[in-house]
Amino acid sequence: MAEHYIPDDLPTRIRHYINGEFVDSVSGRTFDVLDPVSNTNYATAAAGQKEDIDLAVAAARKAFTSGPWPKMKPRERARILNRIADAVEAQETRLAQLETFDTGLPITQAKGQALRAAENFRFFADLIVAQFDDAMKVPGAQINYVNRKPIGVAGLITPWNTPFMLESWKLAPALATGNTVVLKPAEFTPLSASLWAQIFKDAGLPDGVFNLVNGLGEEAGDALVKHPDVPLISFTGETTTGKTIFRNAAENLKGLSMELGGKSPAIIFADADLDAAIDSTLFGVFSLNGERCTAGSRILVHQDIYEEFCDRYAARAKNIVVGDPHDPKTEVGALVHPEHYAKVARYVEIGKSEGRLLAGGGRPEGLPTGNYIAPTVFADVAPDARIFQEEIFGPVVAITPFADDAEALALANNTRYGLAGYVWTNDLTRAHNFSQNLEAGMVWLNSHNVRDLRTPFGGVKSSGLGHEGGYRSIDFYTDQQAVHITLGTVHTPRFGHTPKFGASAVQ
Repeated sequence: MAEHYIPDDLPTRIRHYINGEFVDSVSGRTFDVLDPVSNTNYATAAAGQKEDIDLAVAAARKAFTSGPWPKMKPRERARILNRIADAVEAQETRLAQLETFDTGLPITQAKGQALRAAENFRFFADLIVAQFDDAMKVPGAQINYVNRKPIGVAGLITPWNTPFMLESWKLAPALATGNTVVLKPAEFTPLSASLWAQIFKDAGLPDGVFNLVNGLGEEAGDALVKHPDVPLISFTGETTTGKTIFRNAAENLKGLSMELGGKSPAIIFADADLDAAIDSTLFGVFSLNGERCTAGSRILVHQDIYEEFCDRYAARAKNIVVGDPHDPKTEVGALVHPEHYAKVARYVEIGKSEGRLLAGGGRPEGLPTGNYIAPTVFADVAPDARIFQEEIFGPVVAITPFADDAEALALANNTRYGLAGYVWTNDLTRAHNFSQNLEAGMVWLNSHNVRDLRTPFGGVKSSGLGHEGGYRSIDFYTDQQAVHITLGTVHTPRFGHTPKFGASAVQ
């Protein structure tokens, strides 16, 4: 194996960013940050506690109530958002190198994340300039219009799988709509989040509008969710944590947007374009190291083409290049952290008793260290198997046959999750009817996960609460206040008025 690549100027200390300044935790507490190839500590990060969250929220609250940001015209905010996008694009190579080093994502896929992050800021810069709100008129009687207002301090809690891009997904609409933010990035991957501070400062974002507190979910994240001056929480992560956030946010009736876990089906009918379906379903579960919420990790295949599909799919999976994340030839890199590696490895062992192992099944040859797992394929997996029902979040896939459309739909909907679905068929009527009956927030027909930023993103059942993306994000980060104006004479019932008779009653 080639020598482990370490980016230039790698920080050894990662700090909070509060009210325009880099600061340590009040308590001085820190936690270790590992890289997933060597599993050695390369930095210490400030470990935020309640008092650090309190300082960040106070700064964000002050910037919201007395700062210029919420009162800026949309075009003024959009100019700053576009400068942020310019800076992200200018640093694409370095961002990708840092992201790959910190997460284990293959470098070619990390580069795509940096460009998507820039596009998120450009998209919402355009959207707020084009935004208009409803006005309703009853001629001669009444005008009603919507006054859209930013809500306040948004608490943003982000995951470790594609951290920089997913942070931009929340930061861009929250800031575009005039809110201030406190970001709590995932503790496994704090490196790229620390870059936002300088990017925002150089772009002209006022101090206090963006604040960053690193730390553990049960400490910094918990304090952010419970803080009474944070009316909004946007969270992306696994379902168990989402349920805890839901409970803790109830006390202050916070607005919640949560994109949670997934166990998404990919359904391959006998009339599908098999070459395209194999390409897509391989990419859909093994890209991003399998650490993607929308992964099509349950593949349901019609019995007439089942054996051919399994043979061809397994042969391709065995050829996937696993190795150094910084090597452009690598297709699957190292899992993010030894804790996560151990979890995925346990599921691989469980799968050996629940399905027929066709490919992978453990650590790949030639990679004795690091968080590497070979792309693993199990066939003949029963619907009550744990590897069919539970989110693994790694390069592991379960393949199951079906006899007809009804059985395919029952299998597809037979989990507690409902984030995404992928349908492969050339029958147009079946494609639409089947898709609309899937219990999934998003469905792709004859395609892998390619999404227009204007469309809603979110899941049903245990996969989430609410939707973001496009105008749904604008709706989440703003209050829509209805203003009513009467144009004519107001005819109001005169409660408590006693009419008088005679001349004195005529005024």
